[in-house]
Amino acid sequence: MNQATFQISEFTNPSGDVVYRVSGWLDGKRVRKNFPTRAEAEAERQTLEIQHLQRETGVRAAATRLTDDQLHEAETAFRRLAGKPHPLAFYLDFALTNYREPVSQKPLTEAVAEYVAMKEHEREQDMLSEPYLVRMKRDLKRLQKHFPGATVGELTGARLIGYFEARRAALKTYNNRRGIVSTFLKFALQRDWIADNPLVKIPARRIRRRRSGAITFAPQQTADLMAYVEANYPAALPFFALCLFAGIRPCLRTGEILRLRPEHVKLAEGVIRIDGDVSKVREPRPVTIQPNLAAWLRKYPLDKFPIIPANLQHIREKVAEKFPLAHDVMRHSFISYFVAKFRSIGEAAIQAGNSEAIIRKHYLDLKTVEEAEQFFGIMPKRIPSPQAVPVAIALQSDMGLRIAV
Repeated sequence: MNQATFQISEFTNPSGDVVYRVSGWLDGKRVRKNFPTRAEAEAERQTLEIQHLQRETGVRAAATRLTDDQLHEAETAFRRLAGKPHPLAFYLDFALTNYREPVSQKPLTEAVAEYVAMKEHEREQDMLSEPYLVRMKRDLKRLQKHFPGATVGELTGARLIGYFEARRAALKTYNNRRGIVSTFLKFALQRDWIADNPLVKIPARRIRRRRSGAITFAPQQTADLMAYVEANYPAALPFFALCLFAGIRPCLRTGEILRLRPEHVKLAEGVIRIDGDVSKVREPRPVTIQPNLAAWLRKYPLDKFPIIPANLQHIREKVAEKFPLAHDVMRHSFISYFVAKFRSIGEAAIQAGNSEAIIRKHYLDLKTVEEAEQFFGIMPKRIPSPQAVPVAIALQSDMGLRIAV
C-alpha cells in the first residue's frame, strides 16, 4: 500500500561503506535510493514528498528561476485564462503591443479641472459659445461621477463604451457623450496623461437620417396660450411673443432669449438683429418682425416689460401645466409656419439660424398657408389694427371731423 512519508536510514554496503538510504512508496511502487551524505538523502526525501503531494493536490515540483511571488502571479494568470481560446503568450503579446504606460497617473478630477479652466479661457477669448461650455461642464461632471476616484489612464475603451451607453442612452446621446470625452482625451494626450486616445478605435454610432416633423403648436393652441398669458402673466408676454413669433431659442438655461437685449429689437426698422454673442451658433442673423409680433411689442414695450421677468421660471411652469410647452416647441412652431407662409427654405434658414438641410428635414410642409395666416394673425386683445389708428387720426386732422375709433 502507498506510504505517505519517506524515511532515511543508515545502510552498510557490501563494500563496507556506510550510506544513507531513502525508502518509501510512491504510486504503489517501492522506492529505495542510496546517497553518500545525509544532506543529499534529505534533499531527495523532500523531492519525493513533494511528488507525493502533487499526486494528491496537483502541486508539481519543478526547477525555476521565478521567485515565490512570481510563481503565485503566474498561477493566478493561468487560472484566469482557464477556458480562453488562446495561450498566455498571445494575451501578453497583445498587451505589450497595445498598452502604453502613461507618463503620469493624473487623477480624473484634476484633469477635468485643468481642461475646464482652459475652455473657460477660450470662452473669455470669444472662441466658444456659452451654451457649449455649460453643456461640456455638465457632461464632464457626469463623467467624474461615473468613474469616482479614477485616473485618466484608467479610461479604457471598454469602460468608456459602458459610460456612453449608460441608462440605455439614445444614439444621439451616445454620440454627444463620445464627442465631449474625445476632445477631453485629446487634451489629456497632449499633456502626456495618457499614451493614446482609446476613442480613436471607437467610432461614433451611425444614425439613420430620416425626415421627421418637429413638435409644434396648432394656431388655436397658440392663440389660447397667448390669451392665457395675457390674462394671467402679462409681464411675461415679451418672452412668449419673441419665442413664438420670432423663433428665438427659448431655453432658460442656455437659450438665446437669455442674452437678447431690448437694443437688439429694432421695432422701428422691423427687424431683430441677433449678434454673435446672442446666437447659439455664434453667427449674427436678422429676424424680420412680423406684424403680429410688432403689435405685441407695442402693447407690451420692452422698456416697461423685461424680456426675462424676475419670476419667469415659475410663470413658465404654470403655463406648462395648461399647455404642452415642450422644449423648443415655440421655436419649432415659428419655423414651421414661416416656411408655410413664405415658401422659402433659404430665408427660413437665415432667420432661424439653421441650415437649409435641417429646415427641409424637420419643418417643410408641416403647415398649410391657411394655418400660417392664422398663426401670424394672433394679436393681443383690445388693440386696434395697425392701420386703423393712423387713418382715423389723418382723417380727423384733414377734415376736422370727429371719428369714433
